[in-house]
Amino acid sequence: MLYVNEQTIRRTRLRYATEGLQAALDDKPHPKSELKLAEKEEAHLVAIACSAPPTGRARWTLTLLCERLVEDGVVEKIAPETVRLLLKKTSSSPGE
Repeated sequence: MLYVNEQTIRRTRLRYATEGLQAALDDKPHPKSELKLAEKEEAHLVAIACSAPPTGRARWTLTLLCERLVEDGVVEKIAPETVRLLLKKTSSSPGE
């Protein structure tokens, strides 16, 4: 009914039992995620996404973009979801 995961309820009950009511009611600050790519590297990603896709491909896929970033030495590894979120943030559309 409340669309709350059972694990959330378990963690809240545990926090109430160990730290008290106020700790159970207050959400602790979440650590800020570190940037995956600097501005220059994001610009490189956007430039790749806006360029012509590899031979034999109709468009860039997230996996192809990840592989290209690794090939270009921009990053050691990067997840397709990270690339998707970065492109979404910049309002880019790969392959178009």
